[in-house]
Amino acid sequence: MIEILLTSFPAVFRYYQLKRRGEAMTVWNMRTAVFLWAVLAFFLFVAIFYFHPKSYSGLLPYRTVSIVAQTSGPVTEVAVKNMQKVSAGDLLFRIENNTQKAALKQAEAEFDKITAAEAKASEALKVAQASVAVSSASLDKLRGDLENAQTLVARNSGTREAVRLAESSVAIGEANLAAAQAQQSLAQADISQTLPAQRKAAEATLESARVALGMTEVRSFTDGVVTQLALSAGSPASTLILSPAMVIIPDRPSDLPLRITAGFSQVSRTTLYEGMPAEISCDTNIGLSFSNTVLPARVRHIQPAISTGQIAPGGRLIELSERIPRGSLLVYLELENKEQEKIMLDGTGCIVQTYTNNLPGFTGHLIAATGVVKAVGLRLKVWGALIAGIGLAGGGH
Repeated sequence: MIEILLTSFPAVFRYYQLKRRGEAMTVWNMRTAVFLWAVLAFFLFVAIFYFHPKSYSGLLPYRTVSIVAQTSGPVTEVAVKNMQKVSAGDLLFRIENNTQKAALKQAEAEFDKITAAEAKASEALKVAQASVAVSSASLDKLRGDLENAQTLVARNSGTREAVRLAESSVAIGEANLAAAQAQQSLAQADISQTLPAQRKAAEATLESARVALGMTEVRSFTDGVVTQLALSAGSPASTLILSPAMVIIPDRPSDLPLRITAGFSQVSRTTLYEGMPAEISCDTNIGLSFSNTVLPARVRHIQPAISTGQIAPGGRLIELSERIPRGSLLVYLELENKEQEKIMLDGTGCIVQTYTNNLPGFTGHLIAATGVVKAVGLRLKVWGALIAGIGLAGGGH
């Protein structure tokens, strides 16, 4: 409508010209003016809609966290309610844990056995070391006796039999020392190798039992609000992601900007650019006063691919005729005023209007000026959405 009014000046000029001449205004007399009016309106329509693309598919997406148990069993306690605010680490619900407690006690007992075995091995090493010392001292004495016996034989004061007995005693002493050293080595191997390996295995078993017991307490990993709570005491805890016990809507990260996504026609790819100014009007922000209804924004990113062209491996060949519908160009936008992010409701639908202002010269300024037509049109559509939203146009719920 605004475009038609802006291009109506040929018809208006012709009307006053005919009136001044005193001629009747007929279709024949107005044919050239009306034709010129139609041509100008057409080109203005094309310029405005081409250089200022609009999208009705704006959306403020958000993530949800599905809460499922990591172990099965009946629920013994539900610690939260629907719409309750939770923080990371808060208890959500508990599962019956008698089996896990018994496994933990058994693991602790096995760990205590290893500790006792280490103490016993330490004492055994001390006994072996003392035995080696005794055997070594005894062997030194026997060797001395052998030397004395051999000296006496060399002086013809002793007998060969005494030497043989001394040699036998030395051999026995050496065998006893070797046995004591073997016991010492065995005790050292237990302390340095066998028992540490057993301790690590016992520690792993103990940690596994503690983790299993910890799984019976399901806690939140994020700050957010609990919704769709489908759990009560006595219910079996599900471990299937498709059957969550509840859903948490996480809080928005304070260090990440809020982004609105919108799908534009693929033809708009030649016009859209990063940094392009835009206006956003979301359904949940529409009010009679129009306060915070139309929000300034800017294009931040344009997805470098069309979603419908994505091909995933499957069991059959792709039939291109099934992909006739053209996909949209995905665009990410951010609000210019960060303080307005707090009034945005996650999941709301939005109308997104962009404006081209990067063209040089007089023509570029003229095209940028035509954006006011789309700005006025956006506000008229917001009024229409308000009327439909309250039910006057049959669009109420």
